[in-house]
Amino acid sequence: MSTAARTTTTAPGDAVVTDHSRQDRVSRPAPSRSRRRRAGTAARTVAAVVVSLLVIAPLYWMLVVALSPRSELLGSELRLWPRALTWDNVERVFSSFPVIEWLGNSAAISLSVAILTTAVNLLAGYAFAHLRFRGSTVLFFVALATLTIPVQVIMVSLFRIVTGLHLYGTYWAVILPSAASAFGLFLARQSLLGVPRELVEAARLDGATHLQVFTRVVLPMSRPLVAVLFFMSLLQSWNEFAWPLIALRENRLFTLPIGLLYLQGQFNADYGATMAFALIDVVPIVVVFLLFQRFFVQGFARSGIR
Repeated sequence: MSTAARTTTTAPGDAVVTDHSRQDRVSRPAPSRSRRRRAGTAARTVAAVVVSLLVIAPLYWMLVVALSPRSELLGSELRLWPRALTWDNVERVFSSFPVIEWLGNSAAISLSVAILTTAVNLLAGYAFAHLRFRGSTVLFFVALATLTIPVQVIMVSLFRIVTGLHLYGTYWAVILPSAASAFGLFLARQSLLGVPRELVEAARLDGATHLQVFTRVVLPMSRPLVAVLFFMSLLQSWNEFAWPLIALRENRLFTLPIGLLYLQGQFNADYGATMAFALIDVVPIVVVFLLFQRFFVQGFARSGIR
């Protein structure tokens, strides 16, 4: 006791200095850890830039070819930017093909599929996430198992069903078979599992039906999920080629991906017009993604999928 007191009284300044230096060592991060953190940030930034360039490069080259003169495309010299910009390829596409009509068909079919698929997947996801019924787990895994079946395997059966319902050659022949998707169901269930079950049970105790619980409690909390399901369905339907080619028999009902077939010659190809047509097909979906990318990322984050 006396020794400790004597140490404190004889060297109080040294004790204060020692305490400050110890606090500085605790509060100051280790140099090696700080360098590792900066190196990790730099590595992630470089990786993001490289991936972005890989994604942007095809779109950039599509734009360059679409705005290049036809004579320059036939040459052997490769240019990253044309000598003279021209809209001849775009004008030739619009004057030779009913692009506006095909664009309207693509928009009508894709929006209908997106709305219908989003509604069905949300309702099914709510049922699998918050309703108790016998065989729900088995039925859910059976639905997921359909992801392993290629669409080409069921095209003949699907064609017979469509013709039997007298829908062949109409928009409904393309819209109704896409009314639900197994991946959308999985995404909806995983995300809706994050909705507190206490809220659902409290609404049920207040006398609300399952539909009222879904529309008034669950749906307002799932806006990012709705955006993800809507955009995914829209993108898949917009790029669909094989089944619309079979189900739509009239030229006036064709979509933009089918219209690209008319630009493929047997012995030669008009690369400028093809890239101009592809640019017209890509731009609307890129604009939609840029508008909804925040909800798209939030929806995947809430679903637990990385």
